[in-house]
Amino acid sequence: MQTLTAVLIGAGARGARSYAPYALDYPHELKFVAVVEPDDHRREQFAAEHQIPQDHRFLSWEELYARPKLADIMVICTQDKMHFEPTITALNQGYHVLLEKPMSPDPKECIAMEAAAKENERLLSICHVLRYTTFWSTIKRLIDEGRIGEVVSIQLNENVAYWHIAHSFVRGNWNNSDTSSPMILSKSCHDMDVLSWLMDQPCVRVSSFGSLMHFHSGNAPVGSTDRCIDGCAVESTCPYSATRFYLGDGKNWARHFTPDLSKEAIVEGLRTSPYGRCVYKCDNNVVDHQVVNMEFENGATATFSMSGFTMKQERIIQIMGTRGQINGHDDKITMYDFVTQEVNEITVHVPNSGHGGGDTGIVQSFLREVRNYDGGEGLTSASASVRSHLMAFAAEESRLNHGKSININEFAKSFAE
Repeated sequence: MQTLTAVLIGAGARGARSYAPYALDYPHELKFVAVVEPDDHRREQFAAEHQIPQDHRFLSWEELYARPKLADIMVICTQDKMHFEPTITALNQGYHVLLEKPMSPDPKECIAMEAAAKENERLLSICHVLRYTTFWSTIKRLIDEGRIGEVVSIQLNENVAYWHIAHSFVRGNWNNSDTSSPMILSKSCHDMDVLSWLMDQPCVRVSSFGSLMHFHSGNAPVGSTDRCIDGCAVESTCPYSATRFYLGDGKNWARHFTPDLSKEAIVEGLRTSPYGRCVYKCDNNVVDHQVVNMEFENGATATFSMSGFTMKQERIIQIMGTRGQINGHDDKITMYDFVTQEVNEITVHVPNSGHGGGDTGIVQSFLREVRNYDGGEGLTSASASVRSHLMAFAAEESRLNHGKSININEFAKSFAE
């Protein structure tokens, strides 16, 4: 088997800890030969792990692209607003590209990246990792086999979990759409993609409601301080206490603000980093709950609900067909047959690796697609991703306009012109 070579742009949690470890586990399949990362610690740590020479360690993607093509593949895991230029440049230089989701917060950039991949005859795959899990691929197979007839309606709930929304979307990197993406894109483009994939029909109409209902200064308790560690009078009873979370069960999540997970280093991070702030006194503006209604070309419908106010981080789905029904949650899929009244329960294997095995699965699939590339598209190609991204963009447009119904075809034309 040919060992493919790759360059990583962005050695953060997704790039360095979710996708790149595949090269360490399967060195005969993949080898990283260069890294781009402005943070010294992350860059040098990644380079040491993958034995990358000093002259292939870059602070910026501009430095990298000043060199001749270094590898077969470019893996791009920068922040949302930093995807477009390195992706276009990589495609123009002949790299196959694996790009972290979302493609971009700008619809025009998404469409341009799709076009660049086609023009350069290169793969551009987006990390919609749920498609590569056993759970979601099993559900897709049951639908495609006609086991529940024609799909009429789907209900999908994304329970973000109270601690995760506080970490990533109130205090963290994805808390403000002006610097990252709206919540429906940064977190829930996975769900828009899954719904588009399972329904296998163009989405034609969307409406949406949602708001930043809780995490704002108007709900700051009396006696709260700007930082949880500064003697907050209600810290002991606040569900979102950074002190309790990062010094307790969420200790490993402190790696987002300190490479040193000692108590002293975490305490210092709580004093100085954004992750120590009171959730009611941050610069966040993304919603903490949202619902989306969708109509598809054949008349089928779907509803999606995202909420940060749940105990567990999980997805729950119900698919209603003309001959049966599928319910899915955790590692359990239950299928009901209207004719025989038979109930089949399927327990799928969910690996401990990221996104239920999806992080490993997408790298494995992408390498196979690169080796066998003949001008076609991968499972999560840019073309497929643009369709689901447009659903997310339309949903946000509707939400900002008091739930106005958005015709997606007309909406898409405004960006393609």
